Amino acid sequence: MTDIQTVLENRPPTVGAMFNGRVAATPNNEAMRYPDASDNWVSLTWAQMREVVWEIGAGLLAIGMQPEERVALASNTRYEWVLLDLAINCAGGATTTVYPNTQGPEFAHIITHSDSKYFVAENVEQLEKLRQLVPGDQIREVILLDGTAEGTISKEGLREKGRALLAENPSAMDDAVANTGPGTLATLIYTSGTTGMPKGVELLHSNWTYEGVAIDCMNIIGADSLQYFWLPLSHVFGKAVMMIQLQVGFASVVDGRLDRIVPGLGATSPSFMCGAPRIFEKVRNAVKANSAGGVKGQIARWAFHVGRQSNEYRVKGEKMPAALGLQYKVADKLVFSKLKDRLGGNIEFLISGAAKLSSQVQEWFYSAGIVIVEGYGATETSAVACVNHPATPRFGTVGPALPGTELRIAEDGEVLIKGPGIMRGYHKDPEQTAEVLVDGWYHTGDIGELDDDGYLKITDRKKDLMKTSGGKFVAPQKVEGAMAANIPYVSQAIAVGDGRKYVSALFTIDPGAMESWAQRHGKEGLSYAELTQLPEFRASIDRFLARANAKLERWETVKRYAVLDHELTVEGGGVTANMKLRRSAVAKRYADLVDSLYDAEDED
Repeated sequence: MTDIQTVLENRPPTVGAMFNGRVAATPNNEAMRYPDASDNWVSLTWAQMREVVWEIGAGLLAIGMQPEERVALASNTRYEWVLLDLAINCAGGATTTVYPNTQGPEFAHIITHSDSKYFVAENVEQLEKLRQLVPGDQIREVILLDGTAEGTISKEGLREKGRALLAENPSAMDDAVANTGPGTLATLIYTSGTTGMPKGVELLHSNWTYEGVAIDCMNIIGADSLQYFWLPLSHVFGKAVMMIQLQVGFASVVDGRLDRIVPGLGATSPSFMCGAPRIFEKVRNAVKANSAGGVKGQIARWAFHVGRQSNEYRVKGEKMPAALGLQYKVADKLVFSKLKDRLGGNIEFLISGAAKLSSQVQEWFYSAGIVIVEGYGATETSAVACVNHPATPRFGTVGPALPGTELRIAEDGEVLIKGPGIMRGYHKDPEQTAEVLVDGWYHTGDIGELDDDGYLKITDRKKDLMKTSGGKFVAPQKVEGAMAANIPYVSQAIAVGDGRKYVSALFTIDPGAMESWAQRHGKEGLSYAELTQLPEFRASIDRFLARANAKLERWETVKRYAVLDHELTVEGGGVTANMKLRRSAVAKRYADLVDSLYDAEDED
């Protein structure tokens, strides 16, 4: 047995045990930093964090929470989310995660199907959804984080109940941790599928402790690192990063306000940040849009040309030729250093997950001296199943499997995963569970390749492939990635044309990029809908579209497109709660618009 196998097998049995181990090891180290109501940064040590978690957990026990009973948590990412989730697990309960933007039948389905007995509402808006959509006799108690409402418990009120219980029974929380086992349900996450109601993925304490210890074994993140943490904690990626923090012991700046990411990075200067591809695409597009013309644009284009030339040397750890090395220093001083400053000036690397990252976006950042490593997994694998190491990134891949996880490519090219991170199953759905879990192997639905060193490359999504009328298969994600990476105005790209002669696309436009374009072209004052339909704007898109198409095979190129006069939303059914495209729903809703992209003679 290898040393790593021994470490994995002897990992902490539960989230509570892992948390206690971290507190015992580094009680006075910073664990969390968060903004208060006045946007001042407040810091908590691990010992201080445990005191709050114990009070919250004891409060849950005081109001009657039993082992494995579900507590639904509907909130944006904030420090209370972290404390509540830890408290729920340490007290023996299970968290049902609810995206705060989940609406209507899907919201009701998650609460009722999960049999959640307690509900944490971020604000009165979340409380009203509960009262309108869920039978009143299901939820025993509601905890309200912001504001007041009759029939709810405030967050401080919950802690008061916990303090009272601990005064009466000081070992209540220690007993709860001891009575929880590795096979106890810890989290119920409903995958926001692109069709139908989401399925509840059952993740156990052993799944989460594995994630923390396996990543620690890879030596990716140091204990003295500082993370900027904005990820949606309703998503499996966010929870996995929490568990990695418990094992490794680094500190996290916790602030889920997306409009405060750039100021937050500048104020805290973190050493790493995890994110979804869309965040990195938006940063790249904003930089490119703001330096599109004039001398500034020429300097930026020169700098990134130099950066691309340097990549082959830097990725191999080789010294650049003298002239190129000198040019790179100038490019860094004039352009790249300003980008790094926008990220806080201290970023060592970025980690991308939750969806496929465009290789062009990855290369662009690397040209500027910023490493984005890509990982891969699913809710069903407790998030991370593979990840690249920042010191030795292999671009175009999602890295090797975590220690203890196995990968296999099926005969039809599907990626199969086996290991301690695999879910117990889908909640109340043995048939669906049996479809995707066969002899312990999770069938991902993704098509991929393994190189000789075990690095995985994801090429397609098995169910999403489009087929042109000429018989060519097209991966829509590849087309959409090329569009988003090369057209700086595009915020969402939807490839359409299944069964048609060629591929077309629907675009939505990033409001910030749109505003910059309007200022440069003297079109201030026009609405988003008006701006996106201007012929001049379409001409700008056309120039970048040619560049995007150059990255694709001939049969994959976008021949025609339409620009929607609004962005796709969860409420409108265009994207899932974690912002994945509902491609089929969008194509159906805009069927007439899609049809208009194909003339009768084009189909002959």
